[in-house]
Order: sequence, then structure tokens, then C-alpha cells
Amino acid sequence: MQETAIEPLYGKNPTQLQEICAAEGLPRFAAKQIARHLYVRRATDFGQMTDLALAARARLAEKYTVGAEAPLRETVSADGTKKYLFRTSRGAFIESAFIPDGERATLCVSSQAGCRMGCRFCATGRQGLQHSLSASEIVNQILSVPESASLTNLVFMGMGEPLDNTDNLLAAIETVTAPWGMAWSPTRITVSTAGVARDLPRLLDETKVHIAVSLHNPFHDQRAEIMPIENAYPIREVADVLRRHDFTGQRRVSFEYILMEGLNDSPAHIKELCRLLDGIKCRINLIRFHKIPDSPYFSPSEDRMRAFRDTLTARGIQTTIRASRGEDIQAACGLLSTVEKRRADTAL
Repeated sequence: MQETAIEPLYGKNPTQLQEICAAEGLPRFAAKQIARHLYVRRATDFGQMTDLALAARARLAEKYTVGAEAPLRETVSADGTKKYLFRTSRGAFIESAFIPDGERATLCVSSQAGCRMGCRFCATGRQGLQHSLSASEIVNQILSVPESASLTNLVFMGMGEPLDNTDNLLAAIETVTAPWGMAWSPTRITVSTAGVARDLPRLLDETKVHIAVSLHNPFHDQRAEIMPIENAYPIREVADVLRRHDFTGQRRVSFEYILMEGLNDSPAHIKELCRLLDGIKCRINLIRFHKIPDSPYFSPSEDRMRAFRDTLTARGIQTTIRASRGEDIQAACGLLSTVEKRRADTAL
């Protein structure tokens, strides 16, 4: 006889919880109680939901689990950055990075195990896509790191392309921001995308989170060489979508730009960046390239970084250089999980 699969509750909204309660013979109001236990009281098993009848908890435990899965491993950088390794329900590995910075405590969250975008400078892209994460697996990263209660910000800049997993991304964001969930302000969340123009309008319309676009080169042919997504969704189309959106108020759009020596750091690139982003209220975050094994790319010198920043700022685009964090613990996305994946593959 085939056993019923155990389904996690993390990431489910009140309507979905009401359907579960109805199926299990629980009163309708029990859905609100369960949501409060999941997202406010941070219960990790049904035994902690003591305002539910013992028989109700037992029935739930037969078919469901809370969804709480602790990290497999933690590595700590000299600068305080921590990287957590999780195993997914399908046996893959994903990473979350905790980044303390003064009063800010940011968690970098993954949306997929691996990634199919194939960016040449990214360790995650080398893995290919293993699978998209469920809403439960996304929410679990937020609720299961030791620093969960003290987090101030979330960035979906971990493994995977968030807009290649839009349904589960939006479900996770709703869980974090809704009054019935964790009740965060959406301005505490940033979603980074390589530029999936197809689903970008949906993210803009259905949420109020900040948007970060991985740009890295303003020229079509050059960007396509390092980011194959450019062939499907040219960066000019992405810019057009953003240009049509109203970013007045607290919501921000930014462009991530990894500077790579001799590849995207010339005066011509600055000129084209200004042309591409004309009419978009935005800022550019310059990022030093985190070296990955067998990569031909290098960061330019500090002087070159500063000159690039200052020239863009002088031309009217607010530009900053992001501080590098956690390089001693392989904090660049995908490095730790790639090592773990190789170990697992070797053991087979």
C-alpha cells in the first residue's frame, strides 16, 4: 500500500490552511491558529500548538509537517558573515548567507537548487538547474537560521533565478509580508533578477519589494557572451519594463554590476550604461568579482573601481561600491553547495 506523502505547511496562506482544516475535520478558525504558530510563534512541530486539540494535532501530524529543517552546516567568516547549507526535499543542496552590518542583519535567500541561466561568472550557473524550491523551502531558510528573529532585511540574491520560480517566490514573499504571516514591510525585501522580462511585470504589480537587476554589461552582444539570458530577454526590454513603472515613494530599483577587468570597465561601457538607464530612477551597485575556480575573470584595481563609480555618479547615476563580504568562507553564491554536491556525487 502506497503511503501518503508528508506535506510541509510553511508557505501556506490562510485559504490553503482552511482547506486543510476542513479536510481534517478541524474548525475554520484553526487555520488562523496554525498560521500564528507557524509564522509568529515559530513552532517547529505540532506538539507546540497547544491551543489545538490533541486529536487534531495527531491528525495533522499523520499527513503534514511544519516544514522546519535546520541547516546541515554553518561556516563563519572573519567579518561575521555566516553561510548556511541546507538540503532540499529532493536531496540537492542550497545556501543562505547571513550578513551582519551594524544595525542591519540581512539574509541572502536561495530560490532554486542550481540555476539554468548559465551566467559565465557564477558558480551556481555551473551546476545547471536541479530543481526550483517550494515556497516551504524558501520560507524555511528564513525561519530556520539561528538569527531568524533578529533579521532586518531579506535579499533574494542566493542560488537560482527568482523569476524562474515566480509562483513560489510570490507565495514566500506573501508569507513574509502579510498580516497573517510575518508582517514585514515589503521595503525590507529585495528581489534580484538576471532580467526575466516575462515575469518582471508580475513581480512589480503583485508586490512592493525592491528590485535589483543583474546587468553586468550594457552591450547586447557582450552581455550575451557572459549571460545567455540576454538572448531571450535583452536588457533593453528589461529597462523598458522598469521605465514604465512608477518608482516614486520608498520602492527602489537598482542595477548590479560586477566589474571585470578588460571586459566591462571601459569609458564606452559607462557611456552605454547612461544611455540604457536614461529615464529610470535608479542606482548602480558595483561589485568586486569573487574569484571562482577556473574562471578567466578578475576584478580591476581599487583605483579603477573608484574611477568607474565617480564617473557614473558625475553623470547623474548614483553609484556605490558594495563591500565584499565572506570571501574566506566561499560566500559567492554556489561555491559551498558545489563542493557539497561533488562530495555527494563521489559517495554514490
